Amino acid sequence: MKLKTRMKRTLKIATRKSPLALWQAEYVKSELQSLHPRLEIELIKMTTQGDQILNSPLSKIGGKGLFIKELEVGMLEGRADIAVHSMKDVPYAIPEEFELGAVMARENPFDAFVSNNYNHLSELPQGARVGSCSMRRVVQIKAIRPDLEILDLRGNVNTRLRKLDDGEYDAIILACAGLIRLGFEGRIKHPLDADTSLPAVGQGALGIEIRKGDCEVAELIQGLIDQNTMTAVLAERAMNATLEGGCSVPIAGYATLNGEILTLKGLVGNVSSGEMLTEECVGSVSDPEALGRLVANNLIAKGAKTLLSED
Repeated sequence: MKLKTRMKRTLKIATRKSPLALWQAEYVKSELQSLHPRLEIELIKMTTQGDQILNSPLSKIGGKGLFIKELEVGMLEGRADIAVHSMKDVPYAIPEEFELGAVMARENPFDAFVSNNYNHLSELPQGARVGSCSMRRVVQIKAIRPDLEILDLRGNVNTRLRKLDDGEYDAIILACAGLIRLGFEGRIKHPLDADTSLPAVGQGALGIEIRKGDCEVAELIQGLIDQNTMTAVLAERAMNATLEGGCSVPIAGYATLNGEILTLKGLVGNVSSGEMLTEECVGSVSDPEALGRLVANNLIAKGAKTLLSED
């Protein structure tokens, strides 16, 4: 059966208006046009609740799902065909009208230490001000440096860097992937390894959400799938789903592949008490979701549900 890209049609990509979201949408557009040169592609720029409410921590206003709801409405209404997301922003429960059509090759999945005056987390003076909007990052950094003052940091990547440059913080923690994609790799003083700050579920990976059952669009984007990244992200998301974790609780998960062996490390924490639980298991790449559930259930057996409910 021939691809329907031979027909004259326009594929519409729903995207937020932030510089990083636009970069991601443009990247997907470019990759799709390489696969299907005759396909016309249009970006549909939208503003989400998450972009509008900048004076409250995400954990208090509904989590990162606020960044994608309007894009999904746009797809349901036919104004867009696909939506491009950072996978770390996609809630574990996708509405039944949609499905994850593709996960693309992962960029650097780790967190970045960014500062104008210090080269390493360990160099920060006692009581230094560190900006982060992630409870996952907060609980892990406080475990290493309980003396630091962790302050909320909202806004797009450019805004956060400007706040650092304006002296509001001594350092900030951002995702390496976003900085690299926007050409700010030089701002990274050092990446925080998995033992220092285990990444968020899906961090560094781009996902493409489509309407469930839209076979034409599913076929168009099939060539964008990176199987290794998709396998890893499915394991991480299955862990998160079993834990019923969202943006309002500190959960981390990172999967790696070595041939047919898949390894997943998971973490849950409690910001108030500083307590953290970790679990690492191996499984087969043929069933990544089973591995995700195994890690989650082992964490639950250690007391993860109680820990998460206390925050």
